[in-house]
Amino acid sequence: MPSIQKRGERSWRLIAELGYDANGKRIQEKKTIRVEDPALLRAPKRLQNYLDAELIKFQMEVEAGNYIKPEKMSFEAFVEKWTKKFVETELEEKTQLNYKFHAEKRIVPYFGAMHMDKIKTLHITDFLDYLKTPEAILRGSKPLGSATIVYNYRVLRSIFAKAVEWRVLKDNPMTGVKKPKEEDLKEMEVYDEKEIAKLFEALTDEPLHLRVLVSLAVTTGMRRGELAGLEWKNIDLSNGFIDIKQTIPMFKDNEPVIKGPKNKKSVRKIALSPAVIEELKLYYSEWRKDRFKIADKWEGGAYEFLFCLPNGKPVSPQRLTAWWIDFHRKHKLKPIRLHDLRHTSVSWMIFKKVHSEAIAKRVGHTNTKMLEIYGHIFESVDKAAASVFDDIAIPSKRKA
Repeated sequence: MPSIQKRGERSWRLIAELGYDANGKRIQEKKTIRVEDPALLRAPKRLQNYLDAELIKFQMEVEAGNYIKPEKMSFEAFVEKWTKKFVETELEEKTQLNYKFHAEKRIVPYFGAMHMDKIKTLHITDFLDYLKTPEAILRGSKPLGSATIVYNYRVLRSIFAKAVEWRVLKDNPMTGVKKPKEEDLKEMEVYDEKEIAKLFEALTDEPLHLRVLVSLAVTTGMRRGELAGLEWKNIDLSNGFIDIKQTIPMFKDNEPVIKGPKNKKSVRKIALSPAVIEELKLYYSEWRKDRFKIADKWEGGAYEFLFCLPNGKPVSPQRLTAWWIDFHRKHKLKPIRLHDLRHTSVSWMIFKKVHSEAIAKRVGHTNTKMLEIYGHIFESVDKAAASVFDDIAIPSKRKA
């Protein structure tokens, strides 16, 4: 039977019972807790109720296999718990894959056998320095960029934060470890007004699905996952609006992961330009014809994705990117990412002097501060800004 033993003036040992082993020996798990609240210590009945509740919770954790035993726990053993209890239950699928990859490939091999309570701040800084060396390069890969090192830092921060939260550690060894600098960030690229004109000229004779994809990316600023998850029911062709209600960030086991948008601001209604509405009407007519042709071979169920395979299943985000790459290479356009069409959309609205709050709302940014990253907008905007000073009486001009 589970029991409680007083160990000191403010500490108690909780004993969980798990029956007997094959030799008839009792199987127990033990955990010591401290009570620091003076008011609770002065109230025997309340104190006993608290201890009983902690004992029940401890017994349930042990029986469910969720109890993390701090004593001499290796880093590798803790990461296994962290993966099951946090990564696989609280993070999105794409983030899960990234966290697991960095933990398994570099972090666990480095710290694996060390006991959690023996890992100090200096060990963390040594690891971050190690990531800059040739020894950290995986076979067949390139030297680690600063963004990858920062991601490893982020994963470590999560691991040790949970270790403190779950009371495996008293102090966090990440305290005092500065986030590494990201020195190799790729500068955002966008199309300027001439390149946008060239882009739409190149689209003229392309298939409707590609024309619609690129037109929506540029004119609405939708994210790639939002484009992949877009259904006809989310488009009001009569009034010219799109409702962003779901996204497909990735595929898992060859099936789409259909989720709600990235954040609350991402759930939004976007107005469409008349030209885009006409393209969508043409595309919808063609899409419906194809839908009726395959009849009972349709595998999309109740879903009606704009960008789908012949069987009705959605096209993966990666395939949308492949469409874009094939297109811009074919027409020798400046090679930018599909996501950079979203940046182009924001840049164009800034160029056209659309209010920052309206831009943020349209593209689903959480606040207007995000727009500060678009500090390199079109050259013509800068020239226009310079021209406003033409009517100032410049000293040298006055002398002339």
